[in-house]
Amino acid sequence: MTRTAVQEALFAQWTALDAVLADLAADDWYCPTALPGWTVHDVVAHIIGTEALLSGIAPPHTSIDVRSLPHVRNEIGAFNEEWVEGLRGETGAAILARFRETVSRRRTELTEMSVEEFDAETTTPVGPAPYLRFMRIRVFDCWMHELDIRDALGKPGNEDGARAEVAFEELVGTLGYVVGKKAKAPDGSRIAFELSGALGRSIFVSVDGRASVVPELPSAATVSIRMDGRLFTRLAGGRAFAWDHGDDIELVGDKALGKAIVDNLAFTI
Repeated sequence: MTRTAVQEALFAQWTALDAVLADLAADDWYCPTALPGWTVHDVVAHIIGTEALLSGIAPPHTSIDVRSLPHVRNEIGAFNEEWVEGLRGETGAAILARFRETVSRRRTELTEMSVEEFDAETTTPVGPAPYLRFMRIRVFDCWMHELDIRDALGKPGNEDGARAEVAFEELVGTLGYVVGKKAKAPDGSRIAFELSGALGRSIFVSVDGRASVVPELPSAATVSIRMDGRLFTRLAGGRAFAWDHGDDIELVGDKALGKAIVDNLAFTI
């Protein structure tokens, strides 16, 4: 995926988030989200923190040990929580102003970065990878958090479009791991994900020694998994669980394998 596509998607995603946040009432900021322990305010603080880190800015001091919180399970979670705790005392208006200042700075930094800087390997949530890949992950993260905020407030919006297409590549890229490692699909398995709605598409995974996403299946599907793309997104993001949506998921073929896959779709930290 090109720098232009990723950068434009990221900038558009920040604009979309701004539009959602600008309309929030004072109480909306403290509405709980699907993320354990986090309100809308906390989600935005997390976004600010990650982008601030990329600008070389350290998190504010906190008076508590964030690692003691029940929803903090690893070092990445602890880093995220330092920003959430550090900004928790700010009003919604102050958080919105800080968000705008942060993404404005990042827009300038990204626009001025060289080709070599975008191609250089860096530390990312998925391990060492080019900086461009990290920015695709940032599109995904910010897109998912826009959905978290909209879901929490009951304010649906467009989930498709260019930024969704960039973000969705991160979801597709996990399916080999989900099918092969988490669901333990046997060799020779053929899986078809048939998604409907605004994010509708067909995604195929073939297990030949290892599980991989492929353009098409070499033989008939062992199991076809059918659901709305919006539900798939929330299952893969760990925001929902398949056992709560039995009526919304259709499994055709090897239902036991299909169940193992949908029960293990979540991959986010």
